[in-house]
Amino acid sequence: MFEKPSLSATPSSSEAHRIYSERHAHALAKAEALNKRHLQISYFRVAIFVLGAVFLWLIFGSVHASGWWLLFPLVLFVALAFMHSRVIKERDRAKRVERFYKKGLLRLEDRWPGSGISGVRFAESKHPFAIDLDLFGPGSLFELLCSARTPYGEETLAGWLKKPSSAEVVRARQAAVRELTSRLDLREDLAVLGEELPPDSKTKFLSDWTSAPPEKISDSLRIVGIILTFLALASLVIWAGFRNPAPLYVMMVLGLGFQATQFGMIARVLSGVQKPARTLSLMLRILKRMEQEQAESPYLKEILGKLKKEGLPTTARIAQLENLLGWQSGLQSTLIALFAAILLLNFHLATAFENWRRRNGSEVSEWLKAAGEFEALCSLAGYAYERPDDIYPEIVERGACFEATGLAHPLLSQSQAIRNSLSLSSDRRLYIVSGSNMSGKSTLMRSVGANAVLALAGCPVRAESLRLSVLNIGASIRTQDSLSEGVSRFYAEIKRLSQVIDIGKETPPSLFLIDEIMQGTNSHDRRIGAEAVARTLVDQGSIGIMTTHDLALTVFAEDPANRALNVHFEDTLIDGKMIFDYHMRPGVVEKSNALALLRAVGIKV
Repeated sequence: MFEKPSLSATPSSSEAHRIYSERHAHALAKAEALNKRHLQISYFRVAIFVLGAVFLWLIFGSVHASGWWLLFPLVLFVALAFMHSRVIKERDRAKRVERFYKKGLLRLEDRWPGSGISGVRFAESKHPFAIDLDLFGPGSLFELLCSARTPYGEETLAGWLKKPSSAEVVRARQAAVRELTSRLDLREDLAVLGEELPPDSKTKFLSDWTSAPPEKISDSLRIVGIILTFLALASLVIWAGFRNPAPLYVMMVLGLGFQATQFGMIARVLSGVQKPARTLSLMLRILKRMEQEQAESPYLKEILGKLKKEGLPTTARIAQLENLLGWQSGLQSTLIALFAAILLLNFHLATAFENWRRRNGSEVSEWLKAAGEFEALCSLAGYAYERPDDIYPEIVERGACFEATGLAHPLLSQSQAIRNSLSLSSDRRLYIVSGSNMSGKSTLMRSVGANAVLALAGCPVRAESLRLSVLNIGASIRTQDSLSEGVSRFYAEIKRLSQVIDIGKETPPSLFLIDEIMQGTNSHDRRIGAEAVARTLVDQGSIGIMTTHDLALTVFAEDPANRALNVHFEDTLIDGKMIFDYHMRPGVVEKSNALALLRAVGIKV
């Protein structure tokens, strides 16, 4: 009835939109049908509960009714409960599938900002480029890329964006992303295994739980618990078959007394697993799904290899813990809780949790790291699947290099993005960009920076071609004052420029992006200071872009020894309206639109 629509391995953008649309409609219809079934089963459960109450009244109110009669509604109620649980899980899964493809459609239609995970918790005010290049926050690169369900996947992806990796690692990620790009079913499965954990989820709960010292539960104590459970079962049979409640009363007293002596241990174990349970349950499902995948690329093999250790397979160990979590959830039912108390099930459950933790706790950190890397790779693969026209850049080993043709900003829609080409290397280390307001200078810098971040994370980029080396990025685009720290905007810019210069001293070489350099001072000091910064960075072996409104700075490029090039953006005034084409041109801009803009907003000049 609910056959999943087929997909292409390497779809075009329009084909991806068709596949997403069909799967979205399919999931929506399935969720609605399962919701109707959920309501039907709910009504049946109420009816069975009423029937059980009637049987209970007959058993205790009539000398002729047998206790075995209670078994019929009890078994039926439990069966319906399991069936109901399965239907609810299937319905919720269908809803998550629907949301997964809806978000995909929003990305394909360029309506995605605000619909995903913003990653704002990873933003750092002192990071050398995160704020300047819109790495995190609403409408950011992270929101566009991230499909991770766990904090581990989010943290891994954020780390890849915030710091460049070696050329070898980038190539390894590219190969893994290429391999995963066509696996839409995998990304769907990962997306619907469970709801996203809240951004502020305390991931340390899971590591704390697995590394905490084990509870002391002796073998003799376990044996006593097993014996009491068997005797309690026998007393229940005697009560139901022979109408003799005395043994049951005795076992209730003994069982409750035994559990009272172990109350502290049971409470610590069961409450201890409560905090990481949600994270743990989701991680278990992701790890099980990962084990089903085959790998060809070395990096993907390495990640999946972390789940293949000697002894019992990881899948089996994961299944053990998942079953225990299921039992813990089931024992919270009011109807079952009474039998759980009589049969000492909480004691046995606590013992089982401790046994699992003692055997497997030391390996959980490796599983979590593997899951985080796998989710991050799947996020990049999803981006590649939805943007088949984007290309994988060539990573070169030595020197400072950023050579691009048809480069555009990845956060702009295809219809809005204007492509430009540039070449930065040892022969041409600096572009000095002049131009009027709103003509595209800052967007060019952000296009270079954002694509460099994507490239060095192992992701495809928005360009016709891109060849770059591993680069440390330093940007001064959005420097702001700080009232609380008593820092003016100019001083904040000076501090950021110092940071950019320090980055240029490191290895690998740096890519610097400086917007409207030293605009907070007079033109004389601005020219001297800007030339000093430019010369320092070029002499360090860095490459980059500076924008300016002060045309005096463009003289710097006239000296061939400075290895700089003047380029510009311009505008056209047509019928009192500014028209921008956002195409970069060689040379220095020859006109300004500042006065025209003042007149356009009604200010007399």
